[in-house]
Amino acid sequence: MVREKLKVSTRTLQWKCVESRADSKRLYYGRFILSPLMKGQADTIGIAMRRALLGEIEGTCITRAKSEKIPHEYSTIVGIQESVHEILMNLKEIVLRSNLYGTRDALICVKGPGYVTAQDILLPPSVEIVDNTQHIANLTEPTDFCIGLQIERNRGYNIKTPNNFQDGSYPIDAIFMPVRNANHSIHSYGNGNEKQEILFLEIWTNGGLTPKEALHEASRNLIDLFIPFLQSAEENLHFENNQYKVSLPYLTFHDRVAKLKKKKKEIAWKSIFIDQSELSPRIYNCLKKSNIRTLFDLLNNSQEDLMKIEHFRIEDVKRILGILEKK
Repeated sequence: MVREKLKVSTRTLQWKCVESRADSKRLYYGRFILSPLMKGQADTIGIAMRRALLGEIEGTCITRAKSEKIPHEYSTIVGIQESVHEILMNLKEIVLRSNLYGTRDALICVKGPGYVTAQDILLPPSVEIVDNTQHIANLTEPTDFCIGLQIERNRGYNIKTPNNFQDGSYPIDAIFMPVRNANHSIHSYGNGNEKQEILFLEIWTNGGLTPKEALHEASRNLIDLFIPFLQSAEENLHFENNQYKVSLPYLTFHDRVAKLKKKKKEIAWKSIFIDQSELSPRIYNCLKKSNIRTLFDLLNNSQEDLMKIEHFRIEDVKRILGILEKK
């Protein structure tokens, strides 16, 4: 088990793994923090991440078994302790790890007597077994045990349908989700307008992914879901630039800012909100209370105007200058 001392930055948004452990080959646990967040943001991110962790991450499962010697799912085979149904349930529990796309074929071919476990599965190169000791069947006699398998990578659930039973092929209910559970909690600190939050995320996985890998994949999936909105905004911004030719407003509060007017032309400052910049939560809250919501609003204020804002300091003005020069 790995533990790290909790440190909270009041300047930039940061995440950290504060606890990580493997309880078994098929149970991993990770605890992560994200901070500092403004009031309400932790719940927004926590709910979205939990849904993405449980529903948007892909996993690999055995989805079909085939054997011409099996008459039906609830039959028994001489020399095998388990029924066909029990064998299929054992195959359902096998945890796999892969980066494959589509479906692949695998095979089990063992001669009894003896135990058949996950390590007896002949897998394609792109797939590996998380726990080789998982039980499949017990052969009590010198019986040939040969079953063809189909392996698939997907997400969510795949429920078998009875009408798919053909030519000794038996669909298997597949639970592709590698994340077994995910929780989030919130810790608030500070007083009044300075109140901030820390988001705690707890993730349990089956070993198909580590909690850290699951967190990264869920984050990427969430970003992918919002990309169409960003593309749409860029198209609208391009249209606005062509129609209205928004130019840089007059800057007054620093000589370096004056250079921006020469370098930046036809930039739609009205479309860039201050929460899209790397401002600390305190600076953001101060500007927001003064009804400064976009870079256009910000650039129309002099240094003297900014210094009149409650709790605003000269270091904050320098911080804003640095961000504007990057823009």
